[in-house]
Amino acid sequence: MPLTTTDYMLLRARENSYAVAAFNCENMEMIQAVISAGEEMNAPVIIQTTPSTIRYATTDLFAANAIAAAKKSKIPFAVHLDHGDSFELAEEALRSGYTSIMMDGSHFPLDKNIAFTKRAAELCKSAGIPIEGELGRVGGKEDDLVSGGCEYTDPDEAVRFVAETGINSLAVGIGTSHGIYKTTPVLKPELISILKEKLSVPLVMHGASGIADDVIRDCIDRGISKVNYATELRVAYTTAVREYLIANPDCLDPKKYGDAARKAVKELVIERITVCGCKGKA
Repeated sequence: MPLTTTDYMLLRARENSYAVAAFNCENMEMIQAVISAGEEMNAPVIIQTTPSTIRYATTDLFAANAIAAAKKSKIPFAVHLDHGDSFELAEEALRSGYTSIMMDGSHFPLDKNIAFTKRAAELCKSAGIPIEGELGRVGGKEDDLVSGGCEYTDPDEAVRFVAETGINSLAVGIGTSHGIYKTTPVLKPELISILKEKLSVPLVMHGASGIADDVIRDCIDRGISKVNYATELRVAYTTAVREYLIANPDCLDPKKYGDAARKAVKELVIERITVCGCKGKA
């Protein structure tokens, strides 16, 4: 099955009150784990890479992994640029074959965020690729992205932002943060209900790693259509590698501990697909 885009995938989720789970992947094993879990659960999934992950490799290498996997996949999945930080990176991802783009101008003032996102949106639409924007701010740290704190999305600003940029989905600030939570976040799930009422595009939740399952389900019931997971996958992968090498200190074969990590990530992805309610929705 060829790679798909995220527009129909997320609109269907919005209409049927579930969310598509999106996973930030760092290597081939993580990509394989996500797709294998999606196939087992018959669920649509999204594979994501951030700018720092791309700098570690390239958009060509990550897209090639996804495209190769898609040829034998039984489920629809997309490869998505997460937190795109420049127009040039969006261009690069599109040339490589990414089927979804996010531009993150949430650290800019509103007018500059609109201009920054709109320019990329026009490029993406000319290529038939959907684009996600962000308004409000998700706090914490993800890769090289550091935010000074959370900023809740203003509903009236969101109406203007969507109308003027032409985005297909919107990442919203409801109090979540990237990375590992050191204190209990102050979430405003009721804001999701307001935003869904005012907007026609699907809403996206960033910073879901570490949020209780029942809270995520409530956010989905209120209108979240895509949930991003990153830190949890890294923890699962790294813990599995560490445990394998402790138990097998003489191991010199990366395939051995890579397989252990792949299995650990797959188990986690299955759990997150269940939480998002997208099992059987492929």
